[in-house]
Amino acid sequence: MISIEKINDFKWLIPRMEGMRVPGIIYISEKLLNKAVSEKAPEQIINVSKLPGIVKYSLAMPDVHWGYGAPIGGVGAFDAESGVIAPGFVGYDLNCGVRLIRSNLTADDVKNKLEDLINLLFTNIPCGVGSTGALKLKRKDLEKVTAEGAEWAVKNGFGTAGDLENTEENGRIKEADPDAVGNRAYERGTSQLGTLGSGNHFIEIQRVADIYDKTAADSFGIFPGQITVMVHSGSRGLGYQVCGDYLDRFGRVAADYGIKLSDRQLACAPVSSKEGRRYFRAMNAAANYAFANRQIMTHLIRETFSSVFGVPYEKMQMSLVYDVTHNICKIEKHTVDGREKTLYVHRKGATRAFPKGHPQLPERYRSTGQPVIIPGTMGTSSYILVGTEKAMEETWGSTCHGAGRMMSRHQAVKEGRNRSIAGELAGRGILAKGVSGKGLAEEMPEAYKDIDEVIEIVEGAGLSGKIARMVPLAVIKG
Repeated sequence: MISIEKINDFKWLIPRMEGMRVPGIIYISEKLLNKAVSEKAPEQIINVSKLPGIVKYSLAMPDVHWGYGAPIGGVGAFDAESGVIAPGFVGYDLNCGVRLIRSNLTADDVKNKLEDLINLLFTNIPCGVGSTGALKLKRKDLEKVTAEGAEWAVKNGFGTAGDLENTEENGRIKEADPDAVGNRAYERGTSQLGTLGSGNHFIEIQRVADIYDKTAADSFGIFPGQITVMVHSGSRGLGYQVCGDYLDRFGRVAADYGIKLSDRQLACAPVSSKEGRRYFRAMNAAANYAFANRQIMTHLIRETFSSVFGVPYEKMQMSLVYDVTHNICKIEKHTVDGREKTLYVHRKGATRAFPKGHPQLPERYRSTGQPVIIPGTMGTSSYILVGTEKAMEETWGSTCHGAGRMMSRHQAVKEGRNRSIAGELAGRGILAKGVSGKGLAEEMPEAYKDIDEVIEIVEGAGLSGKIARMVPLAVIKG
């Protein structure tokens, strides 16, 4: 039996048991905790707590659910000298992230153009499993992408310097090594830049419905009734292959380092080992590919809006608010028991939430804190929040990354049988377009947790502060 003790309405403790190096902490409501327990997510939180070098706690956000090895919604920090790095605790979809594009358009401006916009976006940005785009690169150019990230995209005409400033890590992680990426990963990445992918990836045209903090919203360039575009995608086949390659390798070497695993899916290696260092560099190369992918899609979105409205995108002030990363491990400095330490922070289905004044934030956000972008589902709200000092103190500057699944994809498809999800959404005034009815059924709104409850938890726990709420008008699903 797993003991779970209530700390407060938004925070629960899993005390240390045999084999656990640190306790577990779950930021969640009682209602959502019961769902997490039924899915055995606490077991995965405990398994993570047994990994060598983990510091303070094994953490989980309110969108937590069962994942490969480690829970989606999990956060953990590992000592730079004695800790490990675990591909299963980073995730397959490396640097799956979200970016938000603002505009000066209002809902009235787009109401008669929505169908044209969604149809042309669907044409211009390929989506679905294995989808490929018009941009096909040779190996040497792909290596540049994995080294330079979104910088490569901007240098080649896909965006502006302002986009880089408003992207986490400025769109390029310098610890990347193209040589650490295998041949098969490059083969899979040859023609997938500028493509959405499948699963929970999406492009959504939204209307800003509510403002909760006008000062911060003004700093972010957000106003009531405004049209925004949200993009959720990652490193596509290249990132998946990198994760798979290193999971296989780590599965063979973990025992060589005396590491006993509670779950083989948490195969890991010391961060200081040659295998650990090489995976870290390959992971960052895949992350750079993802930054470039979202940057190219941003350019294609702007071109689509320009084509539909017949004016340059600059006139519509289509600028990037911010781009945040999920499924990654970062080297960061944090205060541990009163001392600054260098840590390898794993965030799987979780995102940074750095507070105002943090040196890694763009200058324009130093006075407010980092924009935190939390999508809901294609039928529910999405939110912009801001990072807090409490998140730095308790969760290594982390918060949730979305609503989190309530149903497996298989269950969602079963529930959606003989239903038209697109038709149901159209009845609510939301245009939805996907490659298949099955894909839309997998992502139907009821397949996910209540995003409003998830946001209430992270705000109630002090991990993020609400700035604005957006509602969907039209969405493309992979």
